[in-house]
Amino acid sequence: MKVDLLQMVEAGGCSAKISPRQLEEFLKYLPLPEDPDILVGIGTHDDAGVYRVSDELALVFTTDFFPPVCSDPYEFGQIAAANSISDVYSMGGTPVIALNIMMFPSSRLPLDACAEILKGGADIATEAGVRIIGGHTIDDFPPKYGLAVVGYIHPEKIITNSGAKPGDLLILTKPAGTGVILAGLRLNMASDGDAELAKMYMKTLNRSGAEVMKKFSIKGATDITGYGLAGHALKMAKASNVSVEINLSRIPLIGDTYRLVDEGCIPGASFRNLEFVENDSHLTMNLNYNLKMIAMDAQTSGGLLMCVPPEVSENVLSELHKAGLSRSVVIGRVTEKREKYLYLEN
Repeated sequence: MKVDLLQMVEAGGCSAKISPRQLEEFLKYLPLPEDPDILVGIGTHDDAGVYRVSDELALVFTTDFFPPVCSDPYEFGQIAAANSISDVYSMGGTPVIALNIMMFPSSRLPLDACAEILKGGADIATEAGVRIIGGHTIDDFPPKYGLAVVGYIHPEKIITNSGAKPGDLLILTKPAGTGVILAGLRLNMASDGDAELAKMYMKTLNRSGAEVMKKFSIKGATDITGYGLAGHALKMAKASNVSVEINLSRIPLIGDTYRLVDEGCIPGASFRNLEFVENDSHLTMNLNYNLKMIAMDAQTSGGLLMCVPPEVSENVLSELHKAGLSRSVVIGRVTEKREKYLYLEN
């Protein structure tokens, strides 16, 4: 039986995350463990935790899951798995093993839809060289899927969101607009071609970008997901105690993202993200409203935002383009800490 997963959800993908402001509030009540082998914990709200096993080996550990972001179960599994694995790549790690996390309404969806979700996840995991060795499933509505992922990394080669340095250029490896386009698809405003393009980017692993970061010993990076480009840039600026400038006109966009926003297709998560960043941001006079809201758009399985020393930026871009990340581009720079953490300009 043909199923349409989008008929079962109000918010899917990373747009289903709670607001970053709420997250910061309840993390205040989570005790910080004291252990010298915890190399990256929750203190900087980084993409994954890192735990040292020996002088030569540390484990990168992360988990992510969400409701459907598309209609087809197999594609949903692919996108959810790529998104889950991305946090290991953004830290410079090599993903190795994973567990499935599945919430499935057995009385409302056929079991073959569940099987297709798992198959999509398994195929992306195989592409990433990850072995899925188990998992956990509960009966729940609406359906949700993702992975808990463990990767390897050398303790001295960790890439963090606290590694941004003044003078670094900001390179984004994937175009923005997945949240807008998927919302537009629901409203019959987005084309099927743009929807297919958005799904292609969401299925694309961040492995190539991670390999380039490791080749050039990049120290600061994050991946762009539910808090949008502006939200994740702000978290990186705070963790690094720097300011970040972003030229919104340089952000590469998927298909008709700009037109959709101009016609009023702005997902609710964008406004939550704007509320999170506005107090710590300086918005240039006459800032383009559409571009501002695109910077707030919740991305699912978005690209890497990496902090690159200017002397190697051209070589980094060249390697990214050779690796198939042809839309990679410099969108801003890191400065010394100023009055605000985030500066947005046209």
